[in-house]
Amino acid sequence: MKKQLLFAIAVALSSLTHAQQQLDITLQEALDIALSESPTVKVADREITKKEYAKKETIAGLLPQISASASYNRTLKKQVMYMSSGKGGGGFESMITEPLEGLVKPVYDKLGMEFPDLSAGSSSESSSSDGGMEVGLANNWSGGFSLGMPIFAPTLYKTIQINSLDIELAVENARASRQNLVNQVSKAFYQYILSKDSYNAIKESYEQSLKNYKQIEDKYNQGLVSEYDKIRADVQVKNLKPSLVQADNAITLAMLQLKVLMGVSDTLDINPVGTLKDFESQLYGDVLSVDLTTLSNNSTLKQLEIQNEILKKTLKLNRTAYMPTLSLSASYQWNAMNEDFKFSDYKWNPYSMIGVSLSVPIFQGGKNYQKVRQTKIDMDVLNINRLNTERTLSLQAQSYLDNMKAALEEVGSNKEGVMQAKKGCDIARKRYDVGAGTILELNDAEVALIQANLAYNQSIYNFLSAKADLDLVLGKEVTDNETK
Repeated sequence: MKKQLLFAIAVALSSLTHAQQQLDITLQEALDIALSESPTVKVADREITKKEYAKKETIAGLLPQISASASYNRTLKKQVMYMSSGKGGGGFESMITEPLEGLVKPVYDKLGMEFPDLSAGSSSESSSSDGGMEVGLANNWSGGFSLGMPIFAPTLYKTIQINSLDIELAVENARASRQNLVNQVSKAFYQYILSKDSYNAIKESYEQSLKNYKQIEDKYNQGLVSEYDKIRADVQVKNLKPSLVQADNAITLAMLQLKVLMGVSDTLDINPVGTLKDFESQLYGDVLSVDLTTLSNNSTLKQLEIQNEILKKTLKLNRTAYMPTLSLSASYQWNAMNEDFKFSDYKWNPYSMIGVSLSVPIFQGGKNYQKVRQTKIDMDVLNINRLNTERTLSLQAQSYLDNMKAALEEVGSNKEGVMQAKKGCDIARKRYDVGAGTILELNDAEVALIQANLAYNQSIYNFLSAKADLDLVLGKEVTDNETK
């Protein structure tokens, strides 16, 4: 929190004063800022939240679903019911109309309506011209509530389990994003330090060459050295100038890349502190602490394991399509019918029901069977890919470890080379001062010193870069003590 507060204060000062405030940062501080500000990490965290919402959405399917509804229907043409009197005349008609009147008339009485005379034929208002009886009223109103709830839903249960695994997979994806970001920021930090150290080495040689040129020029003006020595000294300075400019550009590019990976504005002036030589003391310990016997923490393998579990649950999900489902339903409705719109006179009749529904799949054309077969193939493919990925990662880990060992040997050799080059440069300079050496010997010695310094810095960078890649393959978590 202190590091993040320091970073926030620096950004605030930069925005308020419109002046670049340089912020010295270590590798660990650069990683902390990147992990809190990088868009990649933020997107990965949002994905976890999204998967959690998806799981809650599925769980909501197990809860009661309550809804309200209302409807209005206007009858334009009423249905007509006909009664047949038969050959016997009124006797058979009375056998039909009397029971019908006994059943229907109380309903009309309850609604306050006059029951039509079934024997009146066309004389009744509710009868049609051909002797039929119109049924129903003009206005029909209904409204109420309904409830639905699954009692036994095996498909839903398996879906919830898959959603839990989706969350776990999203968490592992976020972890992989963080590890990739740590790898990239670390290498970008090392690249900047390498560019800065290389620039300093070239600058030191350039300043020394410029100093030599001025001394030789003074000696030439005094007639102590030849014009050839002056020309060679001048050429040496001019040859180092483009290298110095390129090294300076390399620092600028490395800084921009580091800022992009850290997720900070390019206007913020940060200064990664330290030199590659500062990391030399921990190189031997890093090699001895490497353990290639397990890749259990590798994020790619963990994701494949979770995907395999998802496919297993998916297979069970497909098989639940053969199982029955049981659900509960209930409703409470109010109905009203009338010929006018006098709502105060309406009589609302309640209606309620509760029921249980059982659905048993019998035959669906073999669709579920084909889904099961596809899922089994996906599981086989995943196992093959996992085996191949594990072999590839083992090869990469061994390759990175070999690169670390090779770079470690180069560090020792190049360190001795730098010491010898410095000694040789001092000897060449003294020999030239006393007239025992030539300007060519002095130039060669200085070029050799530059190359030795650059090779020494490059070997340390190669080790650190290989170490960062190895940590990524092994899935190693970064702690505060490792990068301080």
